[in-house]
Amino acid sequence: MESVEVSAKTVDEAIDIALEDLGLKRSQVDIEVLTPGKPGLFGLGGEQARVRVTALVETDRRPPDEETEERMPEELLGESVEIKDLDAEEVQSAHAFLRELLVLMDIQADVDVREPETAADGLGRATAVLDVEGEDLGLLIGRRGSTLAALQYFVNVLVTRKLDSRVLVTVDVEHYHRRREETLQNLARRMADRVRQSRRPITLEPMPAGERRIIHIALADHPNVMTTSTGFGEGRKVVIKPRGGNGGRPPVRGPGMRPGGQRPEGRFQGPRI
Repeated sequence: MESVEVSAKTVDEAIDIALEDLGLKRSQVDIEVLTPGKPGLFGLGGEQARVRVTALVETDRRPPDEETEERMPEELLGESVEIKDLDAEEVQSAHAFLRELLVLMDIQADVDVREPETAADGLGRATAVLDVEGEDLGLLIGRRGSTLAALQYFVNVLVTRKLDSRVLVTVDVEHYHRRREETLQNLARRMADRVRQSRRPITLEPMPAGERRIIHIALADHPNVMTTSTGFGEGRKVVIKPRGGNGGRPPVRGPGMRPGGQRPEGRFQGPRI
């Protein structure tokens, strides 16, 4: 049977890329973790995770450049994460780890625990949100949330290795995720309006999976556009395109042509050129 080896920042991300490459689901493959990876301190250093995924059935591989529709969050439920109550040991450990990290960084801040409420909070995947509140916490967010993403990853890795659990938490600083969600929703609506008017697809810049999910959800019920994703790994992008056939463009009519591109019967059409 066919197998692929993939490297990525996390084991889950490497598995997702391999599954997409093979065109299979987790229940249809055998997964071997070659290297679990090591997180760097806030995105610096570290080692990538590497997995070998072997198909247990015949594969349906897609060409690398083919666009594939992004899975919605509900389709990911139960595949690789477990959701528990806020008083779960994993949540308490994550809270303690995060507070210790802040102390080591000499950052004075409060950490509150709450349930996820929106896609930006990790609704449907995260068990809890750890809200960090304080003054001058921009250092914890970083450029476009890169430091915050690394901090969240680090906390989840610590919990996973300590308790051998699939519970995830979301770390938020000064409600950055919620503000980013609103920005992405506004972007989605603006780009959808452009696509509706021009009848031409628009490809957004590469985004992490959580942000792509926000775009997909924002436009899931839009009457005029649909969303797909293209690319792999960190280069994966959302494509917003018109709904309907013919790429969403209305059929071109020539002189004397009926709707749909047909000429009236019995009329001389001339030679084809």
